[in-house]
Amino acid sequence: MIDPNICAQRRTRLLNQMQQGIAIIPNAPEQQRNSDADYPYRFDSSFYYLSGFAEPESVLVLIAGASPLSILFCREKDMDREIWDGYRYGPDAAQEEFGFDAAYPIAQLDEKLIELMENQPALFYPLGANATWDQRLLKLRDAVQKKVRSGIKAPDELRDVRVLINEMRLFKDSHEIDILRRAAAISTGAHKRAMQFTRIGHFEYEIEAELLHEFCRNGARDPAYTSIVAAGANACVLHYIANNARLHDGDLLLIDAGCELGGYASDITRTYPVNGRFLGAQKDVYEIVLAAQAAAIAAALPGNNWEAPHHAALRILAQGFIDLKLCHGTVDGVLEDESYKKYYMHRTGHWLGLDVHDVGDYKTGDQWRALQPGMVLTVEPGCYIRPADDVPMALWNIGIRIEDDVVITDTGNEVLTDAAPKTVNEIEEVMRHE
Repeated sequence: MIDPNICAQRRTRLLNQMQQGIAIIPNAPEQQRNSDADYPYRFDSSFYYLSGFAEPESVLVLIAGASPLSILFCREKDMDREIWDGYRYGPDAAQEEFGFDAAYPIAQLDEKLIELMENQPALFYPLGANATWDQRLLKLRDAVQKKVRSGIKAPDELRDVRVLINEMRLFKDSHEIDILRRAAAISTGAHKRAMQFTRIGHFEYEIEAELLHEFCRNGARDPAYTSIVAAGANACVLHYIANNARLHDGDLLLIDAGCELGGYASDITRTYPVNGRFLGAQKDVYEIVLAAQAAAIAAALPGNNWEAPHHAALRILAQGFIDLKLCHGTVDGVLEDESYKKYYMHRTGHWLGLDVHDVGDYKTGDQWRALQPGMVLTVEPGCYIRPADDVPMALWNIGIRIEDDVVITDTGNEVLTDAAPKTVNEIEEVMRHE
């Protein structure tokens, strides 16, 4: 649970940026899994960032101006339902516990919103995020508009509140970075456990089970995303999640997995040989990707722009692909004609936070934005070599990605996941079976 004082400070910052108007931020709906069961509930990230409140059927309303207000709508206290579903706060306890100015039953939302929207100059909400909510709020605004003969005005400006919230969420405070560190430590342990458990003949899902075990036993009940456990040719499928193939001698195993802790994601990828030893072409390709990642991390510095790590990795990869006879010509030529994209087709990272692909603009205007302290990003170059007539057979079905989570600091960066074995020697040592 986030400290309610931190959430209150965030709401104050948002209210100050709004200046005037009303913001309506719904929580995520529950999602049905089958006829009589829901998926485990996961709150909307921005709602939780501002409220710290994790129950479904809830809405946050903020009113900016001379007398700012922070209002929660949530489920009423219901002792009968608590027998079946567990504790719920109810409006009175939620207002007290989470520091809202007022709280009301969710059943009163529409009635109260018509009142609260009166004479507000602007309506802030997540425009286009949910068609049902779009229609609902426009209908409520229309109900306010019908009071015009009474001297009441409806908001005449609609603004996407995510523009403001996303920029706030892009810069992590010390509380958030502490959670990200803990999530990274749990995921690091899970990757070590997976390496130690890996054996020829196991199935990918058995390795996935070890990851989930390590997450859960350390208090991270959920993965931040569906784990990728991809052996052999499967590692050349970027979003492979079947995780049902058998591990064979000579395979590489690519694992992209991270836990979610307190709502915050970790995101680690490691690639290693099933038999515990990097040999021949596997080692050659691995060292290229590792060097590309080192160059990218070295470029993830305050003042450098978002593209600096990507370009640093590309130059190493391009030279490596030339050395492997996968690409031809000069490094500059390979980068210009983009022939490298046959083997490396994704970006080198993304923002990380409450969402694994976290919010925040990558450009300001038409310029890549500068990296600044408090930003958290992944650094994840890779190489994926599918069978082809112009590809040496020794390189077929080699898929490698190496990914770490990086915080930009005042003086450089901190690699949160650096303890996850990554060098050839570190991996082989962890996998040594006595």
